[in-house]
Amino acid sequence: MLTKKSMLKIFTISITLLLTTFILSLVICIVTHTNQHILLTSIASREIQFAIKLSLITSIISTLMCIIVSIPASYALARYNFTGKTLINTIVDLPLALPPLVAGVGLLLLFGTTPFGNWLADIGLKFVFTPLGIIIAQFAVNISFMLRIMRSTFEGISPRYEYVAQTLGCTPIQAFLRTTLPMSKNGLLAGGVITWSKGIGEFGAALMVAGATRMKTETLPISLYLNMSSGDLDLAIAAATILIIISIISLYIFEKHGGIVHLY
Repeated sequence: MLTKKSMLKIFTISITLLLTTFILSLVICIVTHTNQHILLTSIASREIQFAIKLSLITSIISTLMCIIVSIPASYALARYNFTGKTLINTIVDLPLALPPLVAGVGLLLLFGTTPFGNWLADIGLKFVFTPLGIIIAQFAVNISFMLRIMRSTFEGISPRYEYVAQTLGCTPIQAFLRTTLPMSKNGLLAGGVITWSKGIGEFGAALMVAGATRMKTETLPISLYLNMSSGDLDLAIAAATILIIISIISLYIFEKHGGIVHLY
């Protein structure tokens, strides 16, 4: 006779298996929609190759920007108490809750209509309808994820290591660079990979700022959107398949190296 505990176990595992089947069926429908020859031919096309190249360049640059900014910012939020910290935490986490399209509208207004945006354009930094807009959109949407991961990582590292390093003659900066930062490598790797993966798949904010111009601002998500809109399903499936592969690899690395990292 089934006990209440075993019934709960069967029920919860069944729900998990149903969810797994549902998600897996979505992926299988995409990757098996066309045959291998057509898929490889589509991936080798000039348009998809351009989209891959632009996606890689913009996502790598935006990820490096997220890492450079998030390390000092997350360290400050994890280690120090200061006036307005709760409000600042709320503001820097805001992109997690904002729809990417809303963030894109804000970026479009900031860089397209304000004196600051006009000044940047005058010195040659044009973000609206250019690849630079893709980079800033990826950064704006994903910086909060990197901040969350790194803040949780730093909170999990005892500050005593830095205190000991300082007693041995290190300055606070040297203590951070020689103890805390090396110990945060798993969180840094996991955060960098998942931020890069989200950057390469960013669509809404990038569409608002950079637009959707073939062979100019055409990243993989934009290529997927344009080809689905024009009815070229083979190219759309090729872009979707590449994004699926990137997502699977990124999640594997995140799960392997980010086990101690908690986003919330």
